[in-house]
Amino acid sequence: MPRFNERTVTVASPTEAPVEGSVESPVRPRATLALTSAATAVALMTYTAPMVTLPETAAALHTPLSAQAWLLNGTPLGLAALLLVAGSLADDYGRRRIFLTGAFALGVTTALGALASSTWLFTLARIAQGGASAAILASSLGLLVHAFPTPRGRLHATGVWGAFVAGGIALGPLVAGSLPSWRMGYGVLGAAALIVGAFASRALSESRAPRGGRPDLAGAVTFGAALVALVAALTLGRDGWLRPQVAALLAAAVLLVGAFVAVERRSAHPMIDLGLLRRPRFLASSAGGLFAGLAVIGLFSFLPALLQQTLGLSAMETAWLFLLWSGLSFAVALQARRLAGRVPTRAQLSIGFGLHAAGALTMLGALDAGSWVRLLPGLVIGGVGNGLLNAALPLLAVESVPAARAAMGSGAQQTFRYVGSCAGVALTIALATSAGGLAHGADVAMGVSAGLALVGAVSVVAFRERGATA
Repeated sequence: MPRFNERTVTVASPTEAPVEGSVESPVRPRATLALTSAATAVALMTYTAPMVTLPETAAALHTPLSAQAWLLNGTPLGLAALLLVAGSLADDYGRRRIFLTGAFALGVTTALGALASSTWLFTLARIAQGGASAAILASSLGLLVHAFPTPRGRLHATGVWGAFVAGGIALGPLVAGSLPSWRMGYGVLGAAALIVGAFASRALSESRAPRGGRPDLAGAVTFGAALVALVAALTLGRDGWLRPQVAALLAAAVLLVGAFVAVERRSAHPMIDLGLLRRPRFLASSAGGLFAGLAVIGLFSFLPALLQQTLGLSAMETAWLFLLWSGLSFAVALQARRLAGRVPTRAQLSIGFGLHAAGALTMLGALDAGSWVRLLPGLVIGGVGNGLLNAALPLLAVESVPAARAAMGSGAQQTFRYVGSCAGVALTIALATSAGGLAHGADVAMGVSAGLALVGAVSVVAFRERGATA
């Protein structure tokens, strides 16, 4: 980890009000970076843990194939529904407060997941884990922006934080696969979240950018309900898009989005400034998050299960193979900050999407040939691409909004990311299980993922401000 100034400093930002009861807010930059990165890694470990234990978990919970998407989509459902809400609350009512709430809630809900005895109890625990993770992820970037107010410091901090996103993705399957049972894995991760929360309660300083007025409860309810309806429709849709319940959920999502827009236009203190939708940089950030979820997370969430079912790999063997992709993502994201000033952020995103597409296409035919060795070049290329994405996305998120609304900006981008991941997981499972055998279906899913990544590469550079270079 790069060395930062270890001294406690005082930040007096003109865009933020001091914490109630104090004149100034002391900040410990290194502690803030270490704790937000550690909590983010634990949240992502919890997110990815079921990837290699899906067959074992499904067997223990007697989950049919048609419902296995819920075992993976529970956490992104909670994330998508609450990220923007958590980001807005963090900016207005205290980023440390929301962060600690998320850390302790993640510890408790992850432990409850280990005790689940049915598919729906486990899914409910996963949704709650997603909500807790939303509080951590959305508030983390706000805490970092406050602790590192200079552009150079912010660049380094968001780069390290983005690397730990990849690090959590890498370690989750490894921890889950190395333990005797998937339930023990959840117990270990729950304890880790509580330990991070305990350290954070002593080391983090509070920061916020209050706008006054009451919380936008109507906006939070309508937006959260719209995303729940949308994600439920995407998950159920794999069994048939023309079914009445899917159509009803999609219609409800559309109506609720309309209600949310109406509420935000009339609110004196809206959860999200709709004027941001006219900013090309914000649109590029949102598009980047959406296609990262659709193309990258969607494919790699179900690929470990496909490896076990087609190549006969164990959970631990799958975790080590998966580590090649996710470990490279971590290493590349940690070093990608050196590209700042040389490669524009949106160009970096576009390159990352292009490399993912190349990696997915390189893996075509490997499962059908029964060879995990043929996967290695694609995992390497895709891992480098994902590292570039993980480094660029958080930086673009905080660049796309005013500094005082950094947590909201992070929440907005990650909302699109996890909505995309829910759709991507459902799409990958549908393609892999309905195309004449799992190996052939995996090839179809990889091809579609590559196509979506190329669309993402084009979209992030299409939203370009006149005269902009990033």
